[in-house]
Amino acid sequence: MTLPKGRNHHLSLPLDFLSNLPDNVINLILIHLPCKDAVRTSILSKKWKYIWCRLTEFALDEWHWKSPKGLIDPTFKFMKIINQLLTHHEGPITKFTLDIHSLESCPKIDNFIYFLSRNGVQHLVLRLPCWKPYKLPSLLFTCSQLRHLSLCGCLIHPPSAFKGFNKLISLELRLVTISSELLEKLIAHCPLLEQLVLVEMLEVLNIVEINAPMLRSFDFTGCISSICLKNVPFLAKVSLIGEGSSVEARNFDFAKFFESCSVLEDLLLDFLFSEFFAEGANEAPTRLPFDLNRVKHFYLRYIVLEESYKLSCALCLIRSFPHLEYLTIENYNEEGNDRGIQDSLELERFSYVTFNNLKEVKLEDFMGTTPEMQLIKLFLAKSPMLVRVLINSRRFDEPLDTRLKVLAELSEFWHASPNVEVVYQSKG
Repeated sequence: MTLPKGRNHHLSLPLDFLSNLPDNVINLILIHLPCKDAVRTSILSKKWKYIWCRLTEFALDEWHWKSPKGLIDPTFKFMKIINQLLTHHEGPITKFTLDIHSLESCPKIDNFIYFLSRNGVQHLVLRLPCWKPYKLPSLLFTCSQLRHLSLCGCLIHPPSAFKGFNKLISLELRLVTISSELLEKLIAHCPLLEQLVLVEMLEVLNIVEINAPMLRSFDFTGCISSICLKNVPFLAKVSLIGEGSSVEARNFDFAKFFESCSVLEDLLLDFLFSEFFAEGANEAPTRLPFDLNRVKHFYLRYIVLEESYKLSCALCLIRSFPHLEYLTIENYNEEGNDRGIQDSLELERFSYVTFNNLKEVKLEDFMGTTPEMQLIKLFLAKSPMLVRVLINSRRFDEPLDTRLKVLAELSEFWHASPNVEVVYQSKG
């Protein structure tokens, strides 16, 4: 059909189009809208007026109560939103995220926790102000349907009658205040737990035994000597960011820590704020007393390669992963100092080692120091299956002649693998 010329024509939807949408389509639309916009849809038609009240997923953050120029007290506006939700909502809420970490203090949310506990919440995220931890009400520990729980800025003290979260598979605790004993009990009472994240736990002064028979992923930031992996037969992925002192590091036993990780596949160690491998009088071991045969990925982040003791300890771990395929090393060297060849002589202790399964080596924040070059030389000479060495320079827009000079020096090193490719990249 051809529209007549000379007139403005507008195509529009029928007035009752929105009202005639199936309920499942409307619910899908609302779920993908921010909570604030979902509530605003109540003005679209009579049918839409209260549909938001039956949503099963909500996410509330600062964006919902932040007013122009701060004319309205954010805590007051937050409580108004919460009261509206408590008054009008019908049915279950299976997923809820509350992020109020920017508030000066945490308003009373006990009634809301009670509301969630009565409505079958399965996925709960609470990010509360960290400067004054909010004591969680005992009602939280009655949420028997919980499968995912993430807490930040809380004081956690489960009641003595707490029997555990029998359905919980994911637990994340950041900047929470909890004793070692209660943390240990909380983890042990989650029999299906698969993912555990612990970041800067407060008041954890004693060793915490991780007893989680179904655990597959563990991320930890803090004093690593306070953690003991006791019963983790399925643990495949571990991230450790240490913040312990050198005294704690000297008492840390890597062999004991990893002895229960027989199926470990992916490991990250962050050295920047830690003394995992503290300088000491004793010579670093060349390997663990056992091999971890399933480790395929190893990420060494922020290691000072110029410190020979730490470098030797890192190589000890690498050698204990006979089936390692992908290795990433991120050097930490603020000044780009090169302490000379003497510090790199530790590599000679590993001259008899072969990395039979290593396929890819990445060196991040490369500065061209002697230890870095010697380390690359070692991997090129001792890795018969090596496919690629990727070198990422710390410098922006590094001159081409500098890169060519480094590549020329690397080309003179012995290559055990005939197919290895060396790639040098600069930032920018």
